[in-house]
Amino acid sequence: MLKYPCGFGHLNSTITLMLNFIVVLKLGLKSTGLLLGPPILVEKPRLVNGGKFQWISNEIVTRRVEEKFDSTVWAVCLFFGLFIMNASAHGSEGQHVAKRVPAEWEPQQAIWLQWPGPWERSYETAFARMSRVIARYQPLHILYGPTGIQSAARTAIEREGGDPDHPNIHWQAIPYDNAWLRDNGPVYVIEDGALKAQNWGFDAWGGAFGSAVPFRRDDQVPKAIAELAGLSSETIDIVHERGNLEFNGVDTVLLNWSVIGDPRRNKDYTRAQAQADMKRYFGVSKVVLIEGVPEGDLTNGHIDGIARFINPATVVVAKCTGFSKCHAAGNPTQGIFDAAARTIEAAGFNVIRDPIEGSVEYRGKTYDTNYLNWLVGNGFVITVGFGNAQTDGAAKTRLEDYFPGRDVYVIEMLESWAAGGGVHCHTNDMPVVGENGT
Repeated sequence: MLKYPCGFGHLNSTITLMLNFIVVLKLGLKSTGLLLGPPILVEKPRLVNGGKFQWISNEIVTRRVEEKFDSTVWAVCLFFGLFIMNASAHGSEGQHVAKRVPAEWEPQQAIWLQWPGPWERSYETAFARMSRVIARYQPLHILYGPTGIQSAARTAIEREGGDPDHPNIHWQAIPYDNAWLRDNGPVYVIEDGALKAQNWGFDAWGGAFGSAVPFRRDDQVPKAIAELAGLSSETIDIVHERGNLEFNGVDTVLLNWSVIGDPRRNKDYTRAQAQADMKRYFGVSKVVLIEGVPEGDLTNGHIDGIARFINPATVVVAKCTGFSKCHAAGNPTQGIFDAAARTIEAAGFNVIRDPIEGSVEYRGKTYDTNYLNWLVGNGFVITVGFGNAQTDGAAKTRLEDYFPGRDVYVIEMLESWAAGGGVHCHTNDMPVVGENGT
């Protein structure tokens, strides 16, 4: 019997045989040249009433692409995994509610971000370039909060060749404190066929950046977004950031225990509690905890700088090389990356090591060229750039392989990186609920 690559060990033998049959069938079709790439449906939601969050009919555009065989296999994996999970969750008597967090590569309604205020003005060029790219592909909601920020944002977007009045850009007057919406923004869960927003506690990364960093308004943003989008919301009394959550969209969440277990965030919190809470709030059956704080990481080790899912069964993990700062003797980062790879492999996932092939000097400090802080959207991927043509180009090539069929952009954002993050940290993606409620 073939070993099916999804890793659904909980499926019964009948389902396993059925999946194996599908793999054999696909292989046979591929060998005869009969297997072609299926049409891809690209949804273009339209907004009305001046950009308010009111959805009407969809325009469906089809384009035919030739997909790799692996893409077909993973699509089959995801379909059957979700089918079985949905059936299991509801049960014969409807005693349980189906709950799932979509993977980032699944269709999205929109991407949201909080435009930098006066104290973070140096990020504006990168934000303008990100906004220009995102708006080409899908709706982008820009929070502008305090007076003057919207005017500065519009100017920056125009300066970088974008259109602040693009039909996909929607300006939202929601108060906030910082420009890192991945961490203080909502976590989205599809529950019982409906999209819901979770509001986890936020305390500015355990106060790691100093007591002067404000966060009270940031902590209220998920509720404001949920209200604007017409979603129900749930407040969860645990301090945690979405930048420390990686979902495969099927049954697993990957996170760093050093973040959620940080006593500055959650005093006396235990691993057992973390395991139970992840399953309770996200509907996953598998929780993979890595551990460790890379050198200089004031978030205490967000997972989106260490390990990222690229399909339901494969995780990309950073790898130090002889050209990186983290390879030096005594630097703990290399050991943390290697231990993470071993833990993830032991959990049953395929691991690809993404090489850190250089470092750059910026404002008197040295930074490794770690490209894992990417954002996946509808038809595109953006990752942080370091102004190094060789390593930026190599990273673009790798991402094109990780996400075939998507356009890849590398945007230099050393100002953000020096402050602790990149494009993934600045953005927050809102998923689409499928026609079958999953």
